[in-house]
Amino acid sequence: MELIPALELGWLNGWILICLLYVIYGVLLWSFPKDVVARLYDKSGRTRRQRIVIHVGSGLAFAYFALIIFTPLKIGSHVFLPGIALFALGLAGFVVALLDFKNAPLDRLVTGGLYRISRHPQQLMFFVSFLGICIAIGSWLALFIQITSSVFLHFRILAEEKACLERYGDSYRDYMNRVPRYFLFF
Repeated sequence: MELIPALELGWLNGWILICLLYVIYGVLLWSFPKDVVARLYDKSGRTRRQRIVIHVGSGLAFAYFALIIFTPLKIGSHVFLPGIALFALGLAGFVVALLDFKNAPLDRLVTGGLYRISRHPQQLMFFVSFLGICIAIGSWLALFIQITSSVFLHFRILAEEKACLERYGDSYRDYMNRVPRYFLFF
């Protein structure tokens, strides 16, 4: 791992993994009913401050994407295989979480599948995928940007939880008491 990786255009850069992730995500969303996609992208409950913080986090995510796009994968390095393994684990978990979300009744709280161990498995698995990319490209800078961006993204998750409390009331409050927000952390 290096702090600032050598940037270059290439066929074997981190962009391959980002494309794979977003192609799978796009195909899944395309196959989902429109009301499920609308529920997935519900932005209600966000305050002005939260929207601003989310936009800052999104800007950091774009910087992260640019860094990954121009950074070669460290194929043959000791960091490549663990990075790819984490990426694959996160991608598989993300797909499972999306399918759990899709299969839940629209009028009910999503509590099945991975939602039994995390209130936000999609975001958690997305983080794991991108953590794997950081390791596969061997960049401490990418890792720092990803973690910083995720801290800002936490405010989006708080807004989602506020909207869920307003929509589902005590059943969501009970769910919050039973299931941690980020897998191991309440």
